[in-house]
Amino acid sequence: MPNKTARKPKIVISRSDHDRLLGLADVIEDREPALADVLITELERARIVEDSKLPENVVRMGSTITYTADDGEPQTATLVFPGDADIAAGKISITTPFGTALIGLSPGQSIDWMARNGKTHRLTVTEVHQPAEHA
Repeated sequence: MPNKTARKPKIVISRSDHDRLLGLADVIEDREPALADVLITELERARIVEDSKLPENVVRMGSTITYTADDGEPQTATLVFPGDADIAAGKISITTPFGTALIGLSPGQSIDWMARNGKTHRLTVTEVHQPAEHA
């Protein structure tokens, strides 16, 4: 069972992702205030760097991530904006609790996140691959 008092790992976010995600949080605040608050909290605790200074192994928008979750089986997902989300294709929206938990993580980092049903889960990033425009 995940430790509910575990400290969150340090995260780093590119300036462009930070600015776009802050705008997105403002847009979703009226219909999903709790999710907007979680996203804003993650953005506030992140170290913000210029896009060219973001390490290649950090989860950013468009990254494909290999991770392990509660069951320990490796899984892969791509972090996307809401309009591009497609669960069947493994494209996870940043506006989901899981997507928000991923932003800014690096391989080896773990984070606890709470699903919409109130259950806490732990995910650990094992690999990060960037889309061609960021590689």
